[in-house]
Amino acid sequence: MQTRCHLSVIAHKLAAKYGERAAFTYKDFGSSVWKKISYNRFSQLVKQASNALLNLGAKPHDKIAVFSQNCLQYLVTDFGAYGVKLVSIPFYATASEQQIQYMINDAQVRFIFVGEQEQYDKAHRIFALCNTLERIIVFDRSVRISTHDPAALYFDDFLKHGEGLPRQSEVEQLYKEASMDDLCNILYTSGTTGDSKGVMLTYGQYDAALAANDAVVKVGENDRIIQFLPVTHIFERGFSYLGFSEGSHIIINTDPHEIQQSMRETHPTCMSSVPRFWEKVYQAVKEKIERSSSFQQKMFRHALEVGRRYNVECKMRCKCPSPWLAMEYKLLDKMILSLVRKQIGLENSNLFPTAGARVSPEVERFVHSVGINMVVGYGLTESLATVSCDRDNKPCTIGSVGRPIGGIEVKIGDDDEVLLKGPTITKGYYHRDAANKDAFTEDGFFRTGDAGYIKDGELFLTDRIKDLFKTSNGKYIAPQLVESLILVDKYIDQVAVIANERKFVSALIVPEFRLVEDWAKEHGIEFCSREDLCANPKVNKMILDRVKTLQQQLAHYEQVKRITLIPHHFSMESGELTNTLKIRRPVVYKNYKNEIDKMYEE
Repeated sequence: MQTRCHLSVIAHKLAAKYGERAAFTYKDFGSSVWKKISYNRFSQLVKQASNALLNLGAKPHDKIAVFSQNCLQYLVTDFGAYGVKLVSIPFYATASEQQIQYMINDAQVRFIFVGEQEQYDKAHRIFALCNTLERIIVFDRSVRISTHDPAALYFDDFLKHGEGLPRQSEVEQLYKEASMDDLCNILYTSGTTGDSKGVMLTYGQYDAALAANDAVVKVGENDRIIQFLPVTHIFERGFSYLGFSEGSHIIINTDPHEIQQSMRETHPTCMSSVPRFWEKVYQAVKEKIERSSSFQQKMFRHALEVGRRYNVECKMRCKCPSPWLAMEYKLLDKMILSLVRKQIGLENSNLFPTAGARVSPEVERFVHSVGINMVVGYGLTESLATVSCDRDNKPCTIGSVGRPIGGIEVKIGDDDEVLLKGPTITKGYYHRDAANKDAFTEDGFFRTGDAGYIKDGELFLTDRIKDLFKTSNGKYIAPQLVESLILVDKYIDQVAVIANERKFVSALIVPEFRLVEDWAKEHGIEFCSREDLCANPKVNKMILDRVKTLQQQLAHYEQVKRITLIPHHFSMESGELTNTLKIRRPVVYKNYKNEIDKMYEE
């Protein structure tokens, strides 16, 4: 049962309820050993952090920043800050010096908590450029702190300022003064264009979101939730806080590149993720099946078809499967499909919320067919994550983003824009009066910038309004739709569609190099570098043929006609990706102007 209270005291309420039961599984920095920490110990560390913050001079409503990958210290810091009415501002661990300098100065941050060497070095270099910044607190004890840095201290030493809880009477008073109207977090959007804006999130928004999600997302004390996305991301933050409030066991995965290994080692039942994770799983399973014998391929495809009829046609539509189908599914699930889930580390899966980008219908069907309960949803930082999601007690349609959660009013405005109102919606952006005026309609609905429609109670998204392309022939193209279809191919890792004011649709494609290199060797194609590989006509033809097959369902004018293979990945370092791995189209188009122009030469 969910524990409902102000976030300033939730760690202690849960400790009173669960005591010595394990709350978190985590690894120390640089360690390969999983460790556990109890609710009681976590509560004690949170109290120490609250006391330490007061001893270092923090005052209610001051701003702190956390610049780190996921780790136990991150959560201790956040909940410690909530206990003394501080505003915690999460930074992505991959943020640049320029970005963190901008956010620190914009929010007037006093203390910054950093994870590893990379984050410390960046914070140290911009320290003198941030007038309000007073302290750098370092989570990882192995970080080399500069000998000329009196402002830095290790997290262990920071906690010593709170040993014995010397300021606990003041902390207890601040618990009593805690208000749902207080500012809890400022989350800076990564932004595909322009400067990032700080989304203001109050404790009241969290309270409303936790209550609304509790009613529709069935997680509980027996669940093991693994963190895959950064806690900086509102989706992961919201889902982790939901699981924490429900008494679920939280597994803190620090390195997202190790997620599949972590899943196999810790056996989670739930995980929030973006569609790209499941696209990779789909590609890996398909590749493994293609390397199997013809008999094994036939058996797997049959099992997948039975899984589709059972899970997609019946369970997702709230229909009862026939006794024969139920029996056949149970047998094939035990013999074949359970082995797929075990390979991923999901022997006892419950639910897997997925959002952040368009989910390919092909991938969604596959995930459900193998017996994994993917819960597709939609949300924004400005809505404190969930706006809508699939429900297990109501029909779910492949391609929808579910039904609105309680308290959220959704309506469709001009240009089919999805508009939102409710207790989880932000009051606006920090110190951005002009942006706030533009962000809301006259009757108080938040403008999402997403186009969509509602059918039979389910919300369907078409695309980002500002991302819609208009060809020189006057036809509108939704690039994310086209990209999501192409990305399911095992030979394709990244794609950026081009169409705006062009005669036809083209695409920049980053291959899945390992597989393309294997294909080239199998077909006797010689190459000395990735540049050679991407320039080879036979490789280009192979990938273009596969792209044409994938987009057959599209109208002729929506289909990609020409491609250019790029020999290196789009990256955050080059500015081509946001911290949430969304493409910054203006940057990509600028960086690859010559390649794009060449595709349109007669």
